[in-house]
Amino acid sequence: MGGTALLIGGLALAMPEVALEASLRGVKVWWEVLFPALFPFFVLSELLLGFGIVHLAGTLLDPLMRPLFRIPGAGGFVVAMGFASGYPVGARLTSRLMEQNLVNRAQGERLVEMTTTSDPIFLIGAVSVGFFGRPEAVPVLAAAHYGGAMLLGILGRWRKDPEETGAIESTTTSAAVTGHPRRGSRVRRAFSAMHEARIADGRPFGVLLQQSLQSSLALMMIVGGLVVFFSAALDLLLHSGLLALFRDTVSWILAAVGMPGELSSSFVQGMFEVTLGARAAAQTADGGSLLPLVDRLAMAAFVLSWAGLSVHAQVAGLMSKTGWRYGPFARTRFLHGVAAAAGVYLIWPLFRFGEAASVPAWWPAAGDTPLTLAAWPPLMAAAVLSLLIAAGLAARAASSLKRRILNK
Repeated sequence: MGGTALLIGGLALAMPEVALEASLRGVKVWWEVLFPALFPFFVLSELLLGFGIVHLAGTLLDPLMRPLFRIPGAGGFVVAMGFASGYPVGARLTSRLMEQNLVNRAQGERLVEMTTTSDPIFLIGAVSVGFFGRPEAVPVLAAAHYGGAMLLGILGRWRKDPEETGAIESTTTSAAVTGHPRRGSRVRRAFSAMHEARIADGRPFGVLLQQSLQSSLALMMIVGGLVVFFSAALDLLLHSGLLALFRDTVSWILAAVGMPGELSSSFVQGMFEVTLGARAAAQTADGGSLLPLVDRLAMAAFVLSWAGLSVHAQVAGLMSKTGWRYGPFARTRFLHGVAAAAGVYLIWPLFRFGEAASVPAWWPAAGDTPLTLAAWPPLMAAAVLSLLIAAGLAARAASSLKRRILNK
């Protein structure tokens, strides 16, 4: 790591104009895209934690989250917020749950792996509409990206960890959260848990809001610094030619698996920074003409799911105080990228993308304003959370019915 830092520092001294231009581009991405997209969600998540909403959702969602993901119900809130607001909000919320002992290390690691996803505004507005200019490709890219995350979350429930051996319920069950394991209905216990969490927090609303703003601003500065650093480091390495061998190797591997080798540039850039990789996938050409759309979307799906080392560094910073391990996270991110790329090829035959391709009236179009696209994250969060709550209540009712039948 020290040698890498010294190398990048030497390249910055040798090519200061490249470093400056890349840094300014990183600042622009942070200020115009990341800050307005992430800051409200950071503040909102802190407020919801203070008000005990996580305890409410955890009690309601416990019957669903444990059978599906082997994660306490509080993770359902993280899933909804993480999918709606994108990386690294899922890591931020998971670290808070781990600090409050609502999830243990193994559960937190699986939760971060599942919720480190792109937000709908970026996937729809920036990638599908902005970079590709194909809003009709949204369902393919979204299904592959979010579906791959859910699939890996379900498969991860079978991953063994010493912390959970013989103690799947551990100390983070809804009973431990509420303090009233068998008293009253689940809805009543959920509101009781929320009330107790709010009393335990004890901060007045003004103090809670002020501290939420302060912590969120500090976090946004860290996110911005990482984006600028990795943007500059990538440009310096590309201009120096040090990544040429890596790019050629990737090109050979892509050709071996049946994908165009020209996508290697998108892969290399996406390994460092997700925005640059997705843009390169949309612009990749072969002999002056664009490559097939399905191949470019598959590479974009991989880049979005891998998320880039910039996002990895953000997640590592947020999880640094929790005993979290980077190795399983990096492995799952790569598997998510492969699964998402494969998902694009599997879903592609279900859609037609000819010149006369039609899209639903509610799909975003190239002329949509940021205000129009801004409605997607809260709608998605509400939809995911409502679906999880409804499924949890249905699972609870089915379990009660089964017990009654067995008793009779």
